[in-house]
Amino acid sequence: MLNNTQIKQFHDQGFLVLEKAIAQGHIASIMQAAQDIVADFDIDRHQTVFSTTDRDADRDDYFFDSAEAVHCFLEEGALDANGQLTCPKHLAINKIGHAMHDLVPEFTAFCRLAVIGQVLREIGYLDPQLWQSMYIFKQPGIGGEVRWHQDASYLITKPACVTGIWVALEDAHQGNGCLWVQPGHHRSPLREIYQVDWQQRSGVLTRVDDTPWSDNNDAIPLEVPAGSMVLFNDHLPHYSSQNYSAESRQAFTMHVAESSSSWLPENWLQRNKLGEFCL
Repeated sequence: MLNNTQIKQFHDQGFLVLEKAIAQGHIASIMQAAQDIVADFDIDRHQTVFSTTDRDADRDDYFFDSAEAVHCFLEEGALDANGQLTCPKHLAINKIGHAMHDLVPEFTAFCRLAVIGQVLREIGYLDPQLWQSMYIFKQPGIGGEVRWHQDASYLITKPACVTGIWVALEDAHQGNGCLWVQPGHHRSPLREIYQVDWQQRSGVLTRVDDTPWSDNNDAIPLEVPAGSMVLFNDHLPHYSSQNYSAESRQAFTMHVAESSSSWLPENWLQRNKLGEFCL
């Protein structure tokens, strides 16, 4: 599927955009499945908010347990001071994660699409193992900012070998909070590490390098149509702004690592009960 120019771009720039790589029928299937999950979600039992602006300080058992479950997380602006919804439930969800590929048949089938495994092998994987899956809503008006970060801060392998696969389920543009990346900066140092003390069941994000984040002068927006697939290196800094528009920017994200690599026990995401999911 990939030509030599595309493979070189991924390794030189740290990312690759494949426009309209996924058929609309596959997209519709997981969008409906996500709607069904939200409809069944009991917001009175779980009101965990997902935000990256707090430097991941408020992660709780509901978050950690989502490594092997399917949990919904609320947008930061979805609750008022009394814990009541400020918008309809279906517009209040920030994301669903993180074992959808294991536990929801529609997502299992989506992750098994031949194009995904083929592309991963063409960029150099021998036996790609899927660790994490997330459905991201980026809700209209309140869809939260995802600050500049590197995925290797949260998904640490030895050697570093995680690749993110971000699929646009709706058109993504600057108006509704598309991804921004710093081309070539996957060669820059890892700036932060998020490590969990499992006895305390708490995590700490530690700054390990003073290299500054982008001031947007060296970053580019990835404005892509629905069905596009973006691959990015685990050291590539990326970001998305809050969605101030009246339209959502839904996406599905997977993170894979080489099955032969070591997955660190300090990672927040641990898979103890679920089996390996290789592509």
